[in-house]
Amino acid sequence: MHSHSAPDDSRATANELETTESGGGETPAHMSEHPRWNVAVSVREEGYNPARRLLREFGVVGRTGYFNLLLLRVDDRAAFLDAFSRAVAADPAILELQISRVVPAEETFSFQSPEEFEERAREIAAGWAGRLAGSRFHVRLHRRGFRGRLSSQDEERFLDHVLLDALERIGEAGWITFEDPDAILSVETVSNWAGMSLWTRDELTRYPFVRLD
Repeated sequence: MHSHSAPDDSRATANELETTESGGGETPAHMSEHPRWNVAVSVREEGYNPARRLLREFGVVGRTGYFNLLLLRVDDRAAFLDAFSRAVAADPAILELQISRVVPAEETFSFQSPEEFEERAREIAAGWAGRLAGSRFHVRLHRRGFRGRLSSQDEERFLDHVLLDALERIGEAGWITFEDPDAILSVETVSNWAGMSLWTRDELTRYPFVRLD
């Protein structure tokens, strides 16, 4: 079903979050606190510290044990998207030199096993099926952690089927495609944290920094 898949991130250096940052302070971040993060941010190596400073303007920043990856907690996802979009419009160098992609989640959860991941992800994805009625779409998962236990391609295929089955149950049609899809369901995982979001073509055009594929 899948013609291509984003590779699993093999550059992980640890399997846990290290610190949180706000206003220059840092405190330990525990695994149980993962659901409070709701934005995954990939930063450029040469812009790592400037990106951390910039992101503090929008929320609480979490430094991870994964190469050039930060997590962010914002209070209002829609307001953050618009505010970050304005910042990028005012200073395009943000995307050129500091930040490569920003993916705010609609739903987040923690999991302790691949089975629990699939259970939680299935529930969320099936609940969004109505938003995909009559659409062409695919699932894109970026995994960090659970190497050898969670496969990006297998989980993308699993959630493709979840969505198609859920659409059939409500009497609607949908199609998996990678060529100019109407929507993309995004899944970001960092150790045992997961964030999911559903993006339309118009939203991905409006917020080019999301960069799912």
